[in-house]
Amino acid sequence: MRVLLGLICIVAMNMPVMADELDLVLNGKALHLRDGKYNEKNWGLGFNYDFDEHHHWINFLHGSVFKDSNNQTSNYLGGGMKRRYHLDRDPNGWRVDGGFIAFLMTRQDFHNNNPFFGALPFVAVGKGWFTLNATYIPAISPKHTDLFFFQAMVRVAQF
Repeated sequence: MRVLLGLICIVAMNMPVMADELDLVLNGKALHLRDGKYNEKNWGLGFNYDFDEHHHWINFLHGSVFKDSNNQTSNYLGGGMKRRYHLDRDPNGWRVDGGFIAFLMTRQDFHNNNPFFGALPFVAVGKGWFTLNATYIPAISPKHTDLFFFQAMVRVAQF
């Protein structure tokens, strides 16, 4: 876990030389699809760093620390690719993104906090400096449940 947190810090500290947009990620809500005593207030912070858009495709880095469904601290760091659909001609206008992220994650209740790999699809809707992300997370074992996870992203720098 310390290695993962170290990687997040190294990437975050070196970001201004790597790309054109930095967002603060605010984790906040999970909607579990099965009844149970799950934490649905998954508060936490992270970052998202978008590289230059090329023919509507954007590569990105993304990392976060948050309280998971069992109210334990979880961490992840990864990257992916998204397709951006501009809904008007304004570069800061309405947009919809769809893509995937591959990541390394730690969870106390899965592999005893040892890092494991994952990949998930997501969709995002935004305008200007604000974006709302949503992803579907399937159950990773019989003791877990599938859920929808929501994050807000606020642009803090553009290069």
